[in-house]
Amino acid sequence: MARPRRIVLVRHGESTGNVDDSVYEREPDHALALTERGRRQAEATGERLRALFGGERVSVYVSPYRRTHETLRAFHLDTGLIRVREEPRLREQDWGNWQDRDDVRLQKTYRDAYGHFFYRFAQGESGADVYDRVGGFLESLFRSFEDPDHPPNVLIVTHGLAMRLFCMRWFHWTVAEFESLSNPGNGEVRMLVLGDDGKYTLDRPFDRWRDPEPYGISG
Repeated sequence: MARPRRIVLVRHGESTGNVDDSVYEREPDHALALTERGRRQAEATGERLRALFGGERVSVYVSPYRRTHETLRAFHLDTGLIRVREEPRLREQDWGNWQDRDDVRLQKTYRDAYGHFFYRFAQGESGADVYDRVGGFLESLFRSFEDPDHPPNVLIVTHGLAMRLFCMRWFHWTVAEFESLSNPGNGEVRMLVLGDDGKYTLDRPFDRWRDPEPYGISG
């Protein structure tokens, strides 16, 4: 099995929805573009990634949303060194189709009280639903490592929640641990690095907004 030396997770740059949540009433979530600031964030991240990867090959997976595709393009990676696959299971959490801003704000308040993992938006998904599809993607990713010529790097361009849930599934974090973590900022990177012991470690932790509150000894 040719496991990659690095698995790099990147959140998309700032989108129009990050600065004006009323845009969800007029445009589909998947169609929202990067802002000019978001492009600059992505370009700065791309500069770091190019230095990190050097001349090594990279297997790239990207969410099907416009903002993730625009983020990937802004990295300006060497097209001769990358293979890109659009991966729908890495999409943003579904909050419904046309979103009423006041209703979504109210539901976010409910979610904060109920729990980000278990609360399901009325016309969308819960964090648990996203966890399941991210888990399905991980199974496919593991199968790809069976290719003896697998690239030494994996790059995943996705969304903040998916990044946290990917790490939750990979490192077997509890729901309580997940609930304590904040989303990474736009354009932020987290990297799983393969050690000499054959295990992956996270290069830096996610910020916490509170201490975990487990129900039992597993936390």
